Amino acid sequence: MINANFYALTAPALTSYLQTKQYSSYVTSQLLSWVYKHQHLSMEQWMNVSKKLRAQLCLDFSFELPLIESIQRSIDGTTKFLLRFNDGEGVESVLIPTANRLTQCLSTQVGCAMKCAFCFSGSEGPKRNLQAHEIVGQYIAVNRFLLKNPIIIPEDPLCTYYPKITNLVFMGQGEPLNNYEEVKRATTIFLEPQGIAFGQRKVTLSTCGVVPKILLLNEFPPVNLAVSLHSPRDAIRDQLMPINRSYNLEKLFTALNQLSLKAYRRITYEYLLIDELTNTPEDLELLIKLLIRERSKINLIPFNEYPGHSFKRPSDEKNLWFCNELGKHGFTATIRQSKGRDILAACGQLKATRTSVITTSNC
Repeated sequence: MINANFYALTAPALTSYLQTKQYSSYVTSQLLSWVYKHQHLSMEQWMNVSKKLRAQLCLDFSFELPLIESIQRSIDGTTKFLLRFNDGEGVESVLIPTANRLTQCLSTQVGCAMKCAFCFSGSEGPKRNLQAHEIVGQYIAVNRFLLKNPIIIPEDPLCTYYPKITNLVFMGQGEPLNNYEEVKRATTIFLEPQGIAFGQRKVTLSTCGVVPKILLLNEFPPVNLAVSLHSPRDAIRDQLMPINRSYNLEKLFTALNQLSLKAYRRITYEYLLIDELTNTPEDLELLIKLLIRERSKINLIPFNEYPGHSFKRPSDEKNLWFCNELGKHGFTATIRQSKGRDILAACGQLKATRTSVITTSNC
């Protein structure tokens, strides 16, 4: 166990470790409570944990977290963190405040191999998978920052504070299913009732359609699933998402239809609205034929423009028309409100090699 990172331990793994040291299994809940529910307290303050065990933990485990290297805050309260790991690599993670929730967007890889045409993150190329403790560490590092620096929306006349992360989405840098085992372990840690204790409905896993790994999701912790669809036409999806050349729409939906969904659960389909490419009447008609209403929610994402790209964002009127037409056909569809576009923190805009600066706003 020497040099293992504590934040990679599931509850059963921690119990197994404690048993090898002749400690009772109930100590697991004590340790998880101190580490995750009382993050602001040092180990010396763990009152019901013996000095001997605390010393042993320090010998056997690292409690190292990624370093918050820089922070950017948007005018809408969205906050982007550049987090640096001990090997010098970094990722970006974003806090997104909306009504009654504060969502953290987590990265699962350094860089990304998917090369989606609309995504700034993919232009960085693949570097390495994140380990479970590095995924969990993003949450802990940012959550500790929030304890002293709650999110404030400068334009909010009520000066609303967001002191706690309420939702997690695996929608940052990387394809989560290409790092299946580590993401699965991290998700298990996030859901552990004795520890961080997120509810299943508060965590969302996103994928661009890695079909062999989709078939494993029946064995994954039962969280929400989001699929990056972006076009109902193979020819256009080939252009936007190279993965479609290996796993086309037929293969993708054959796999998705084999998933067992919990009662009242549906798959969220992320659909990018690019002017004159994915938002035409033909696209609408094909999308309606492709999806099953009872198993589907549609999250419409107007393209977030970034430097050097030729795709265009549709007008608000076009976006609303597309959404309303889906609603007329019985689908649940929403238009995602882009957050953090002024600091390149919106969907598809993350890229950790960019130089960031610390900026703050006062209410």
